[in-house]
Amino acid sequence: MASTSTPHLFLLAMDQRDSIEQKLYELESAPTPVEAASIAANKLLVFRGLLDAVADLPDGARAGFLVDEQYGASPAVLAGQDESVALAMPIEASGQQWFDFAYGADWRSHAEFFGTDHAKVLVRDNPGLDAGERTQQAERLAEVSAWSTEGGHALILELLVAATDDDLAKVGGDSGRYDAEVRPGLTVQAMEFLQDHGVEPAIWKIEGLATREAAERIAAAARRDGRTAQCIVLGRHAPTEQLDEWLRIAAPVEGFLGFAIGRSIWWDVLEGRLSGELDEAEARRRIAENYTGFVRTYLAALEGRAPTRTAAAASARTARAVPRPGSAPRRGRTATGRR
Repeated sequence: MASTSTPHLFLLAMDQRDSIEQKLYELESAPTPVEAASIAANKLLVFRGLLDAVADLPDGARAGFLVDEQYGASPAVLAGQDESVALAMPIEASGQQWFDFAYGADWRSHAEFFGTDHAKVLVRDNPGLDAGERTQQAERLAEVSAWSTEGGHALILELLVAATDDDLAKVGGDSGRYDAEVRPGLTVQAMEFLQDHGVEPAIWKIEGLATREAAERIAAAARRDGRTAQCIVLGRHAPTEQLDEWLRIAAPVEGFLGFAIGRSIWWDVLEGRLSGELDEAEARRRIAENYTGFVRTYLAALEGRAPTRTAAAASARTARAVPRPGSAPRRGRTATGRR
């Protein structure tokens, strides 16, 4: 069973940029000042929902907020001054196939400005991708890794291992089989490749796993050759039932520390907010409830108990099908409704 001596880290992820612009707001061009202000206001709303949940978190649970500078500077400043919340911020440019810096050569000054507890990078990799591109990406990441170690900004590396055409061919085009049978092994290979190129995150942010054996393989790779890195589970905008299963699998495994879940907590809430169906108070209440529900699921699995959820929280999220990134309201919304 995983150790309970160190507080577990439960990040509410709100660092999405391109997906919020293009899929939640359905923008077809750069946001106007009003649209940008709306996105920023909703990031602050989500942070306030997290703060509403903090006081009710059980012992051993450390709340965290993962947010970008572009739209989330206000909650980043607030989180940086709040000892009850760990602040994590992304370094990568949003929506890129290969890792690149959000602020180019100035990335260090931006990454150091807010006094984060964690820096975060999103990495897309697969052993079947172009070897030269993979090596160039790893070299950029090694630069970030060295900086994070020297500056005390514990690095979170979010690793997405999407299937290549060859990978899918091996499982008859079945993406579910790919996730369960193929992806864990490829994830281990990608982790080892990055480690061998000098990339040493403190925390690996890993896609959900279908079996305990797979989770143990991933955790072992993170601590390969005496390393002390740990893992957290990412959300992938999965429905509650799927996410609960991933959390139940990972929580008891030594080397898993918690989760980083975002859209599964706040996407539907913000759709309701943008349509005018939810006022701010109700939106904050639902965000707090959704977040707390996942924390309880994780800790219950860690302790070998059955998780508890309110009926409202469960029913509100199980109606959603597995990741539906194309579903979104109409474009041009403000923080409180349509414009």
